[in-house]
Amino acid sequence: MVDVTIEEHADESFDAADLSGEHWEQRHYVRCSFRDADLSGLHTDRVMFTDCDFTGADLTDSHHLGTAFRSCAFRYTSLWQSTFRNSSMLGSVFDQCRLRPITLEEVDFTLTSLGGADLRKVNFVECRLREANLVQADLRETDLRGVDMLGARTTGLQLDGADLRGAHIDAGLWTGASLAGAQIEMSQAIAYAAAHGLCVELG
Repeated sequence: MVDVTIEEHADESFDAADLSGEHWEQRHYVRCSFRDADLSGLHTDRVMFTDCDFTGADLTDSHHLGTAFRSCAFRYTSLWQSTFRNSSMLGSVFDQCRLRPITLEEVDFTLTSLGGADLRKVNFVECRLREANLVQADLRETDLRGVDMLGARTTGLQLDGADLRGAHIDAGLWTGASLAGAQIEMSQAIAYAAAHGLCVELG
């Protein structure tokens, strides 16, 4: 039986620290502060961040595998050219962040706040946006095929040119979001019509 030791950090400050290019594996950070820290090129593998503050941090070109950011704060954070695989952003808040281009593979954004975020042309396939805050977010030309968006707040959401085929969507999205040129399938077209008070007869 393999003894796996988790490196624990709690209530520590890494503010303005230069941690660029480091490799972190099997660590747990709780209520730690990374404000204005240089985390560019950081690689994390099975790391957990809980209630951590990344305000002003530079996560440019960082790579994260099996890493969880739970209830973390990202404000004025740069995530340019970053990659997240099999990771979670559960309950985290993104505000005025640089989020694109970004690579996402099987990332869970459940209960995450992305209100007003610029996420144009991002590929969300195999990701989850259940109960996320997407108010006024810009998801134009994104790939959302098969994505679970149930319970998401979508008032003012821009989805022009997005691919929504197979996505799990609440009725409110059809009336609250901008959808010019979006790709949808027949069942979604019927839901869209019903949300606008139309009666669809198939025959």
